[in-house]
Amino acid sequence: MHRWDAGTDDEWRSFVAAHGFGELIAAGRGRDVPVVVPTQFVLDGDEVLLHLLRANPIWEAVAENPNLLLCVSGDWAYIPSDWKVIGDEDPTEGIPTTYYASVQITGTARSVDDADGIAEVLRTQLADLQPGTETVDPTAHGAKLRAIRALRIDITSVRSKFKYGGNVDPDHQRAVATRLETRNGPGDRAAAAHLRRRLEAGGG
Repeated sequence: MHRWDAGTDDEWRSFVAAHGFGELIAAGRGRDVPVVVPTQFVLDGDEVLLHLLRANPIWEAVAENPNLLLCVSGDWAYIPSDWKVIGDEDPTEGIPTTYYASVQITGTARSVDDADGIAEVLRTQLADLQPGTETVDPTAHGAKLRAIRALRIDITSVRSKFKYGGNVDPDHQRAVATRLETRNGPGDRAAAAHLRRRLEAGGG
């Protein structure tokens, strides 16, 4: 990964907290392929909290090997070749690319099986996902808690990439940002915001 694409601690934390959904990967031991589960989660300091059904196949892999990987990607936008040129540059010589943010969190899993521990994780998730919404305490669901298990992942390392044109000069970056804001596709506004924020942070 190029140095200009590397995310800061504040960047990856803000991105992960805002998205809250990713692919949880458990390699297990001696498996031909890892177990991959799309899941909602909450970033809580240096922990990732989530819950899954007890029937989920990931639990067996977690028992074999507690080291997990959580991948969160998004805010992507395709950048056409002719967007990469400005002024009198030849638009046919532009090189297309894709802008995106991606964070890979490595951590050690701690399975939570007791009702009180599961309820604690659920409270944290509810407070994060629907703040201000009144709900009964998770313990009020009684037997239904036995259908799920909670997972606490202690973060051990983070690799984050924010690929938003950091390899080109500010004039080219601003031109692409303006075009993203004008096109206004599904990920364009978010990509433009990342681009402008990183441009300003770099003094451009």
